[in-house]
Amino acid sequence: MSGGHGPRFMPLTPSRWQWHKFKDTAHYYFMVGLIPVGLIVFYANVFIGPAKLTEIPEGYEPKHWEYHRVGIQRNGKRLLEKKIRLKMAERHDYQGYYTRPFDAKYYRISKEAAEYLRSLRGD
Repeated sequence: MSGGHGPRFMPLTPSRWQWHKFKDTAHYYFMVGLIPVGLIVFYANVFIGPAKLTEIPEGYEPKHWEYHRVGIQRNGKRLLEKKIRLKMAERHDYQGYYTRPFDAKYYRISKEAAEYLRSLRGD
């Protein structure tokens, strides 16, 4: 009597450890990241709501982030502007961070070259 519990071999199958590890990590970051952010957005939209358009007082010039309707976007733009100004002060950058620097030397050289070519043509 051998017990009769089926064949005496174990079938080889690939490991599912990596799949289970991925699922555990994905669920962890979902719980830690997306749920709190979703709750904050839900709270801001339900209890605070969108901004209402009102008259601008005399002599007051609104900042560019005050034109956004949603409070989360307003705060994001305001904090981004603050970070940019701090980095400009830290690195001693030029004031117009959104403009390209322009050197007049190259403009003068191209103007002289154009005048020289014009004099050669006889215009």
